[in-house]
Amino acid sequence: MQKLLPRLLVAPSFISLLLWMIVPLSMTIYFSTIRYNLLYPGENDFIGSMNFEFFYTDEAFWPALFNTLTLVGMVLVVTVIGALLIAVALDKPFFGRGVARVLLISPFFIMPTVNALIWKNMMMHPVYGVLAALWESVGLEPIDWLAEYPLGSIIAMISWQWMPFALLILITSLQSMDHEQKEAALLDGATGWQVFRYLTLPHLARPIAVVMMIETIFMLSVFAEIFVTTGGGPGYESTNLAFLIFAQALMQFDVGVASAGGLIAVILANIVAFFLIRAIGKNLVA
Repeated sequence: MQKLLPRLLVAPSFISLLLWMIVPLSMTIYFSTIRYNLLYPGENDFIGSMNFEFFYTDEAFWPALFNTLTLVGMVLVVTVIGALLIAVALDKPFFGRGVARVLLISPFFIMPTVNALIWKNMMMHPVYGVLAALWESVGLEPIDWLAEYPLGSIIAMISWQWMPFALLILITSLQSMDHEQKEAALLDGATGWQVFRYLTLPHLARPIAVVMMIETIFMLSVFAEIFVTTGGGPGYESTNLAFLIFAQALMQFDVGVASAGGLIAVILANIVAFFLIRAIGKNLVA
């Protein structure tokens, strides 16, 4: 009875979570196998894998897949390296360090839509944006970032919002580091780079792995920033899989093809997670 009671207490939550996952997944699988276009509600014939074929043969699929992987990879590089450098700098005591930490972490609490609007209207606007003013101050022609470098602009605004998350994790980890080892290494003649390479980085291996895994999960489904700023354009230059699925479902009204795209995105996410866990999962083992 003592072993059965904990299982009975956990069972309602487990069953609710299972239904929360199974029911939407089952409906998505069902819709992906029928002709389900909102413009033709009476035509719901079974068509097998035709929705999948239509989705991955669409001219936007490969650009969207490339943009998705590029966005994930570049955001990981920028946020992890940037947060690592800032965390090491903030680990040393200086006047106003507490205020600096709060200011550096605060962008993470901004909603994605607000983040996109800030960058679109206040930073990257070619007429009255901050970057345009900086360009004009040195005699250069302002750049319409969202039109000329759409994917790079999306990467910049997402990195700005997610770097504080990585910074928070790394700063917390650095606070638990044994500083006596660093002091002993410095007394033995080790340089600052050697202390960073052989003491700080190994200590941060596990939190860096956690940051990469969590960010990858969220970056695969980026949508708000693209919808608010570029709308997937120009052309397909900033379209990712999440935005392509949205376009199929709510702009072309084809729920069947969008459902097939959602399943393809799930498969892609699992493939990325598999290789990511194999690459960095050893850092999570105690």
